[in-house]
Amino acid sequence: MSALPAITEPFALEDRPAGADVQAEVERFYYREARLLDAERYQDWLDHCVDRDIHYWMPDMDTRRRDDPRGTYAHGEAAYFDDSYAELSTRVKRFAQPSAWADNPATRHLHLISNVEAYETGRSGLVAAFCAWMNVRNRNETDQDVLHGRREDVLRRSDSGLKLVRRRVFTVQNVLLTKNLNTFL
Repeated sequence: MSALPAITEPFALEDRPAGADVQAEVERFYYREARLLDAERYQDWLDHCVDRDIHYWMPDMDTRRRDDPRGTYAHGEAAYFDDSYAELSTRVKRFAQPSAWADNPATRHLHLISNVEAYETGRSGLVAAFCAWMNVRNRNETDQDVLHGRREDVLRRSDSGLKLVRRRVFTVQNVLLTKNLNTFL
């Protein structure tokens, strides 16, 4: 099995677009994932969409000058999520607990996925994928949040199809104006 790229490893794959069949497979993966997350089927998402070697990273954005070599996002600095499979599993289990008061009554989710691109990585069994996303969350009568950004993913082929093994989630909002971040993006 090929070595996995580090979470900090940038993608430079524009010269290796995947064929139409892989592109369609990646799109189906993303749409299924969104449907499971919208229905709060988090355990199904974890079981069917997430590889046990997952590194799920959503860094905090820093507004820096263009010439700052660290860029807008830097691994090892503040992050909303920097999770392994065990940490994602703990988050999933929390949703089922009576003490998860932030989700009772339930939050209504809508995950929109667009601008999907799939690329060959040159590593056996791994596909790189990019997409834009929006997550609309509504709770109670008047609480509504809209989060949006882009993702850079590495998907691994398994016997059951593609599974997420690396996710880099980037928001375009410098400050998240939400009461909580009890969602998967």
